[in-house]
Amino acid sequence: MMAHQHFYKVGVKWTGNLGTGTSDYKAYSRNHLIQVEGKVPVESSSDPLFRGDPNRYNPEEMLVASLSSCHMLWYLHFCADAGIIVTSYQDNAEGIMAVETSGAGQFTEVTLRPRISLTNMQMMDQANALHEKANAYCFIARSCNFPVKHEPVYSIG
Repeated sequence: MMAHQHFYKVGVKWTGNLGTGTSDYKAYSRNHLIQVEGKVPVESSSDPLFRGDPNRYNPEEMLVASLSSCHMLWYLHFCADAGIIVTSYQDNAEGIMAVETSGAGQFTEVTLRPRISLTNMQMMDQANALHEKANAYCFIARSCNFPVKHEPVYSIG
């Protein structure tokens, strides 16, 4: 049962008209801006494999980043609640996308690989268990139809 709803307004503005619009598949840029009122726009494009600008974020990267960010925020919350002191957290997440011969595709999995420093390594087992809890609460992971895996590495810090 839903207690309440949150709404998110995001604008996407295509900036890739090179003069003739979409007159041909190769005639336009995939560049666009992701805009949220009051925030700096994010310069985006498609994956370079799909004629995108490699210097801009693409939707696939943004999906993986969203999963990583959401997981981290819940994980840190649950560590704080449990008295586990995390002093650093850096993730090197990776997503796998399968593309069919038709061009359609989907993500098949995302693996989060956080490197986490704890002040007390005796709490590592408890800290490790909180990844499953974070995954169960992460709004983004709960919305995905593919597995989100976790391969954390811990150090003292």
